[in-house]
Amino acid sequence: MKRTALTIMAALLTVALLIAVNLQLDSSFNNIKFSQQNMKKDHNQKKPLPKNNSYICQQNLSAANMPGFSSFPSGIKDIFYYRHCRNFPVLLDLPGKCGEPGKSEKIFLLLAIKSASLNYDRREVLRKTWAEERLYNGVWIRQIFITGKHSTNFEKQELLKLEHQQYNDILQFDFEDTYLNLTLKQVLFLDWMEKNCQNFRFMLHTDDDVFANTDNIVQYLQSLKDNDGGKHLYIGSLMSGVPIRNSQSKYFIPVQMYESNKYPIYCSGGGYIQSAYTALTIHKMSQSIPLLPMEDVYMGMCLAKAELKPAHHMGIKVFGLRMGPKKFLPYDPCLYKEVLLVHEFSPGQIYVLWKSIHNPSLKCGSKKTFPLGP
Repeated sequence: MKRTALTIMAALLTVALLIAVNLQLDSSFNNIKFSQQNMKKDHNQKKPLPKNNSYICQQNLSAANMPGFSSFPSGIKDIFYYRHCRNFPVLLDLPGKCGEPGKSEKIFLLLAIKSASLNYDRREVLRKTWAEERLYNGVWIRQIFITGKHSTNFEKQELLKLEHQQYNDILQFDFEDTYLNLTLKQVLFLDWMEKNCQNFRFMLHTDDDVFANTDNIVQYLQSLKDNDGGKHLYIGSLMSGVPIRNSQSKYFIPVQMYESNKYPIYCSGGGYIQSAYTALTIHKMSQSIPLLPMEDVYMGMCLAKAELKPAHHMGIKVFGLRMGPKKFLPYDPCLYKEVLLVHEFSPGQIYVLWKSIHNPSLKCGSKKTFPLGP
């Protein structure tokens, strides 16, 4: 009965909280829009993004000679043409985000959040909830939103610049941000990390549509008495599978791109936690492994090359909380108060859940459904 009452209470609060968060989002967005309106008149006209001539990637035309190339979807063809390209310029940078050289060890948990450039509402909610940069349990949590480009629209890029100027938390690379380029996004970030932010302790790598209980993540990581980030750790929701050879599938991988009929064990890309040691090791391994347009599988390939293994954590639920194979659990704050990470949610749902689990009046039973340990 208590769980049912809490669920009803959370549902009744949803409307009011959604109104509140929408008003906050509208206010923040209008401030950015107002700043943009104060630009020069010619900025109101659509202009192409400025070209950065520091890096021009040459198309690998020889890729077209491989058997079956003409039958591949255009996106897969582009992967073959340009998979050797890894030096795309940074459009929006974060110098000093991790502190001065040799001082970024003050960051205990670094949140590396994949976000589409147009997802302003998601980023704004995360800044107000689980991704807020803060001191928790005596350690620092910092966040970075990783994005690429979505169009050549000058106005949208200017809005992103203004958002970055306000929050200083967006890392944008000069490549087209698509599903097939998620691995490229990760590799570019790891390269940036190796150059600019090596000395954090742990990293949560996830998407902008997840609910992450960063309080619990910090507590779990602090409970690892024999690992301060200098040893291997890579936990998430373990997956195994085979390459999909059907060219109509979103997950199509031709044999010319990946010969084996089985993927290595990996953690779902919806969210995984790794130590600084493991992140730097993956970066090193990635230098000699051709890009595969399945980011989470690619991370598993890098781990396998380093002879490291991913591990499962029952508190990371990339397919949502379920009572059975199909039935999802209700949005009971007492359940979400226990987890590390759950995928996927709207911005409003994330806001409501975060406020609910931090409600001082919330009363939950003593039995833990999802203990912090693996």
